[in-house]
Amino acid sequence: MSTTGTTGFDLDFTELAEEAWERAGREMRSGYDLRTARRSMNLMTIEWQNRGINMWTIQQQSITFVQGLNTYPIPADTIDLMDHVIRTNQGSSSNQADLNITRISMPTYATIPNKLTQARPIQVLVQRNSTETNPLLVNSTAVTLATSIGTTDTTIVLSSTVGMAAQGYIQLGSTSGEIVYYSCISGNSLQNCFRAQNNTTAQSYTAGSGTPIYIPQIPAITVWPTPDGSTTYTFVYWRMRRVQDTGSGIQTQDMNYRFLPAAAAGLAYHIATKTPELMQRIEMLKGQYDEQFNLAAGEDREKAAIRFVPRQMFIGGGV
Repeated sequence: MSTTGTTGFDLDFTELAEEAWERAGREMRSGYDLRTARRSMNLMTIEWQNRGINMWTIQQQSITFVQGLNTYPIPADTIDLMDHVIRTNQGSSSNQADLNITRISMPTYATIPNKLTQARPIQVLVQRNSTETNPLLVNSTAVTLATSIGTTDTTIVLSSTVGMAAQGYIQLGSTSGEIVYYSCISGNSLQNCFRAQNNTTAQSYTAGSGTPIYIPQIPAITVWPTPDGSTTYTFVYWRMRRVQDTGSGIQTQDMNYRFLPAAAAGLAYHIATKTPELMQRIEMLKGQYDEQFNLAAGEDREKAAIRFVPRQMFIGGGV
């Protein structure tokens, strides 16, 4: 007998939910059964992201630095950065070079005296922000644009800057408006502004209540020193992104095929925990789920050799 010659087995979500309901102890009977399974699946994939690294969600991306700008947005679905380098002479066949850039914490970055010093960046702060966008309020009153601006203005005057960060992002007019990065504040003026950030478009805005100001919590990186103009620096990084949502039920799941048994077992367990007549199967289903997830997670890992190199620092110059 011949084999199929194919290795493309997959399950759309409806099939996965049917499998999970059957493992839990009964058939999927209604549209609500599918809906509650979808909700459990979305929560379970978030749980997987909290458990650690999912190799299939790691992507390589890059940012081209601009002289004088030290903070850059990264995609909103980024969970964390895994690794990163500074690349010079990108695209050159003979002298392209990847140089180390060290990740630092917020307390370490806060102690840097002059954050606007320009040179080749050697340190990076990763800001894992929430992606929420909220109106800027002072005493419950919306902060607005105090003077009109054109598309190229780099100083923006607000009705108030009370409570604002010394540097950061604002969004003009609405939660879908232009995003601007400002480097410093003087009085009510945001200065050294970099317009049209995070793939938005520079626009003209009129002063007054028609242009309220919003504060977007954008995931971003901040580098030090601030990039200079001696060459073009490219920040090359490997990020771990969120697992995509379940969808309407007809799509396949955003996961490596090796995790399908864990997905079916885990979904069956989660379904049983909220279905009274299936409560007696919870312990058995939890055991199966843990076993299948551990098998998949044990396979989904980096298998290259690892080398640890001591890094020693000495203060005082003594022998």
